[in-house]
Amino acid sequence: MSEDDDGIDWSLTTWEGARRAQLRDAMKLTLTEKWQALEEMADWARATIASRQARGLPYIDPYTGERVSGAVVREEPPVGPA
Repeated sequence: MSEDDDGIDWSLTTWEGARRAQLRDAMKLTLTEKWQALEEMADWARATIASRQARGLPYIDPYTGERVSGAVVREEPPVGPA
């Protein structure tokens, strides 16, 4: 072991330890900081959905939770021989 190993909290290197550390850090945030984080996450989610729509990729509708196909949907039926 090297000298650097002495300063490592090995309990944080497990999935459970990392999750608990994240929860402790989240509990330290003020209400304003939590609100700001939520707004930033919502902005990122909207931008991601818009980007996927523009590229014709599937995405999850945030209001219904349904998977939306990336296929382009025509609003008018194609005109062809009757």
